[in-house]
Order: sequence, then C-alpha cells, then structure tokens
Amino acid sequence: MSESIFLDTINGIKRERPPVWFMRQAGRVLPSYMKLREKYGFKEMMENPDLAAQVTLLPIHDLGVDAAILFSDILVIPEALGMELSFEGKGPSFSTALKDVADPLSFLTDKPEKLEHIYKAIDCILETKPNEIPLIGFCGGPLTTLCYMYQGFSRNQNFPDFVPAIYRDKALMKKVVAKITEMSIHYALKQVEHGVKAFQLFETHAGLIPVELYKEVFLPSVKAILGAVREAGVKTIYLPKGLGTGINMVNHDLCDCVSVDWQMPLHEVRGIVGEEMILQGNFDPRILEATPQAIDQEFEYFLNYGRKDHKWIFNLGHGLLPSIPVANVEYLVKKVKEADWGR
Repeated sequence: MSESIFLDTINGIKRERPPVWFMRQAGRVLPSYMKLREKYGFKEMMENPDLAAQVTLLPIHDLGVDAAILFSDILVIPEALGMELSFEGKGPSFSTALKDVADPLSFLTDKPEKLEHIYKAIDCILETKPNEIPLIGFCGGPLTTLCYMYQGFSRNQNFPDFVPAIYRDKALMKKVVAKITEMSIHYALKQVEHGVKAFQLFETHAGLIPVELYKEVFLPSVKAILGAVREAGVKTIYLPKGLGTGINMVNHDLCDCVSVDWQMPLHEVRGIVGEEMILQGNFDPRILEATPQAIDQEFEYFLNYGRKDHKWIFNLGHGLLPSIPVANVEYLVKKVKEADWGR
C-alpha cells in the first residue's frame, strides 16, 4: 500500500474506506478562498504560480480531502489556440468567438507558451503539498471546450449557435476538434512530465448532443487524449456529465476511472461498465445545500455501496456549488472518513 488512499483506490487496491475529494473543491465554498478573492482576480490567481499553488492546496488544509486538483480552468486550451479570454464580469468570455469567424481553422493559431505558467504552478504545488496527497491534473473534454470556443460566452449553457453548426458542417467541426485534441494532448503530457499523478477529462456538456453524434465527432478525441496520458503511465478519469445511456461506450479501453454524474445509481453503472473500471462520484452536490439529516439519509446508499465495492472514489456528480455551506462539506468529509465501511 502507498501513502495515498486515492492512488491505491484508482489502482484497484482495497483500502479501509473510499478516498474523498470534490470537483471545484478549491473555490467559492471556502472562506479562505473568498479572502484571497478580495485581493486578487480569478485570472490573476490562475496565472500566478504561487497563488495557484496556494489555492490548489486550500481544500487539503481546510476540508481534509485525500487529493488535490490543479487550480486552473478548462478555457486555457482555447487561449493556447490563440483566442483572447477575459474573466471580467460574470464568467469567461472571448473577444471573438468562432461563430463570428469566416474560417475558424486559419483563425486558430498554436501558442503553447500560454500554458507555461500552469507547469510552474504544478512545480510549486509539488514543493509545498503533503506527501500523501497526490495532485490531479485536468483539461476540458473536446465537446465542452468547443462549446465555449464556438459560442464565445458561457451564460447560456444550451450553446444555441453551436449545435446547429455541428450539423451544418460536421467535417469542419471535426477539423477544429483535431486542433483542440492536439493541444490538449500536448498540455496533458506536460502536466504528467511535471508530476501530476492522475488526470481527469471534464466533459461537462456531454449531454448536449445525441449520443451517436458524440460518439462520431468527439469520442475519438477523448480516446486520443486519455490514451496519451495512460501511455505515459498516469491513471485517467473521464467525466461525461449527462451522457446517460452513452455510458455503455465507456469501458476500460477508454479510461481507468469513470466519474459518474447523479443521474444513474452507482450499482447500475457498475453493471454497464464492468468490474475492471474504477468508479468515482455520483453524490448529488445539491444535497449539500440541505440539512445534515438529508446528507445522512443520502449517505446510507453510498455507505452500503462502498461496503461491497472498493473500486470507487467518493466524489460528487458535478462540482461544489458556491451556495453550499462549508460546514456541510466538512460534515460530509468527516462522515466518509469516520464511517464503518466494513472492509
């Protein structure tokens, strides 16, 4: 057994309990993060390696989770493809979106140097983190990244211009996806080179289009990115939020671990993806806006599940919401750590 309960579990080694970490754990639920935000802008914190390292490690110290995830954003890939990104106002936006460009392929230009500050942040995290805490790297899934690149803003999560554009010119979209894939592989392998111990692909908007269309246009890219990371010897996690029945396309050839949203119970997912796959997640983050009693009630299912299946990492069906009281997150971590998992 290693020092890390997270790494043991993702390697299929049975431990006394499931490891616990949360998507969006280094963010607005933490008072310590909000304190930093009074002084620094989001982009400033992301681009300053010391600050990014500090924020990455806040949930380790404040919540006691078992893994750290790099504090960054999925939209660094569009930036590395020459798009100008701003986080002013309510969320990210691009000065020019692909929908407003006559020729998206010639508009996109490779600028991998725009990612250098992230590798410096990783170096900084590894120098300052506790030994038993592994660092998880990540990037956005190809569909999700392209949604934002094409639409140019994030306030309408239906991306009204994007989906018709796929149907209008699928061949062009596949070429743009190829550019995103190439830069994502470069970025992922650099993260591995700098020392991340696992890598997660966030396909937040997998449910935006029909499963068959996702399979044709985007799944080959997912396979290429995660395959490159696996070849480099690092375990891979794939979050296809909203993929629904498309989970039957997710098998051990694609990734080591699938992160499950809240739509389908874990035991059903296990039946579909097989025994070899590590599972992660599935706890609905919105429960954490309720009471400790409601958390207790929901937790029972996961406790019973985790007693039977040691190949599972405790996480949420999606990220922590800013409206969640930090006390409820602390309460849940304590429950995971102190429960009798019968192992």
